[in-house]
Amino acid sequence: MMSDAATVPVPLEDQLCFAIYSAGIAIQRAYKPLLDGLGLTYPQYLVLNVLWRQDLQTVGSIAQQLALESSTLTPLLKRLETAGLVARARNPANERQVVVSLTPSGDALRFRAGCLGNTLLEASGETPAALADLNREVTRLRDAVYDHIGAWAAPEAAG
Repeated sequence: MMSDAATVPVPLEDQLCFAIYSAGIAIQRAYKPLLDGLGLTYPQYLVLNVLWRQDLQTVGSIAQQLALESSTLTPLLKRLETAGLVARARNPANERQVVVSLTPSGDALRFRAGCLGNTLLEASGETPAALADLNREVTRLRDAVYDHIGAWAAPEAAG
C-alpha cells in the first residue's frame, strides 16, 4: 500500500510552531540561572513583569495579559504571596475580584531582574535591533493567529 504524501508528518525541524516552542524553552534555560538567583520561576517573573509595568491589577487583567486562565494564575500568585513579593486583596468595589499588588520586596526585584534582556542578547549573539525586529514579527504572527481563532485579546498599548 502506498502512502499519501499528505499524510506524512512534516519533520519537526521544518515546523514553525516547533521552532517557536523550542526557542522559548532555550530562552527560559538561558534565563534560569538568573531567575534561580532571584528565587523565581519564569512564569513568576512574567507575573511580576506585568505588575512592574502597572501595579494594582486584578487577577483577570494579569491572566489576560499573559494569555492564561485565572485558575492557572492563582497558584502562581499564592506562591508569590507566600514569598512576600505580592499581596492579594478583594476589591472593595467588587468582592468577586481579587486585586494583586507588589510588596516593597517585589517592587525591589525589578532592579535585580533587569539583566535578563542582556542575557538574551549575549546568548543569542544578536543585536538589540535584530531581536526587536524578531519580536515584532513573532508578535504579529501571534496576534494574527489569535485574531483568527478569537481566543485572546492582546492588552491595550499603554498611551
